[in-house]
Amino acid sequence: MIAHTLSQRLQRRGIHYAWVIVALTFLTGLTSSAALGLPGALLQPLSKEFGWGVDQISSALAVRFALFGLMGPFSAILMERFGLRKVVVTALSLITVGSLLALGMTQFWHLVLLWGVMLGVGSGMTALVLSAVVSNRWFETRRGLVVGMLTASSATGQLIFLPVGAWLVEHFGWRMAVLPVLVACAVIALAVFFLMRNRPADVGQAPFGATQPASAAAAPIAIGFTTPFRILREASGSVVFWLLAGSFFICGLSTNGLIQTHFISLCGDAGLGPVPAASVLAMMGAFDLVGTILSGWLSDRYDNRKLLFWYYSLRGLSLLWLPYSDFTLYGLSVFAMFYGLDWIATVPPTVRLVATTFGKEKAGMVFGWIFAAHQLGAALAAFGAGQVRTLLLTYNPALFTAGAACLVAGLMVLAIRLRPAASAAPVAASAA
Repeated sequence: MIAHTLSQRLQRRGIHYAWVIVALTFLTGLTSSAALGLPGALLQPLSKEFGWGVDQISSALAVRFALFGLMGPFSAILMERFGLRKVVVTALSLITVGSLLALGMTQFWHLVLLWGVMLGVGSGMTALVLSAVVSNRWFETRRGLVVGMLTASSATGQLIFLPVGAWLVEHFGWRMAVLPVLVACAVIALAVFFLMRNRPADVGQAPFGATQPASAAAAPIAIGFTTPFRILREASGSVVFWLLAGSFFICGLSTNGLIQTHFISLCGDAGLGPVPAASVLAMMGAFDLVGTILSGWLSDRYDNRKLLFWYYSLRGLSLLWLPYSDFTLYGLSVFAMFYGLDWIATVPPTVRLVATTFGKEKAGMVFGWIFAAHQLGAALAAFGAGQVRTLLLTYNPALFTAGAACLVAGLMVLAIRLRPAASAAPVAASAA
């Protein structure tokens, strides 16, 4: 009732309810990504309080990245079967409860369960697949821009919450740093419960940009939890799938797993405190917010393979240069600019290439599997960089490896030869 009334009021002012859904999705991505990234700022405090090594904590946090990605192929199924509102509320509730219980953890298995399993599953129930589903269901035009805006939400979460969290850690302890994310997730869950709807027809509207009037919602497609595996089997026969999955594996390895998890600890090794280090991450988030939205706009207009080549190549060069930056304000600012502009900018072109190759009906779940590869790469880097730091007392080998891998990813995407599917849509779609 609240959503329908709000939809009518906005419609009288010439505002489509799709933008409310975009706002809710953006806030969901913002808070869940903040929860996913915050533990990276807590490596040192957790190690000091509980005596756990950086490699131990990294292995627990790697679980969240793996589950975050592996939930991707099935999140489209959950959204189709249970609806966007129920899935998003459940996801945010898992993150909220996991964060709340973590305030009282005392054992290592608590960390694995609460910030590994619960946080991984909760954030993975929405992840980037939600952006693809929303853009397809609610928009006929401007889909590339919408995907860019929604995927930029993770950068915004980092921009807002990480510096605040680092400051709270320094002045009040790590438990206080968890509270802002916890409260934000709970508040957004309430907003989603009252305002989120599955399709435009639920509020009596057509998708944004559509010329046809709204119609009754279609009956759910008869799909089961084996459907993602069938889609994977079909997609795995395509060279394009493996090139996109491989390059996205490297994408996760060089972003979430390495920089998001270990950057503050890396800066600590160089004598930079957690608050300045988190501020550099926030600077990356600011550049990434601009870069990802711009990438969505560019993906509607230019060859997505060439865009990805430049994104991966610039990221690789920035990682190779980071150990030589001397971690000065100037050096880190240059790194933040080049690295930040293409942190998540890889998503809109990848989403579009998936839709072009595999078609509208399969794009959601195919992208889910490619995103799973992204997060497996992130898990490997989160664990591997922690091991490297423990054994060699430096992160440099991990940085050089990730930088070189990004240059390989740039060449991989150039090797893609597109053969559009008959049912291909302009941009990514859900499983529906």
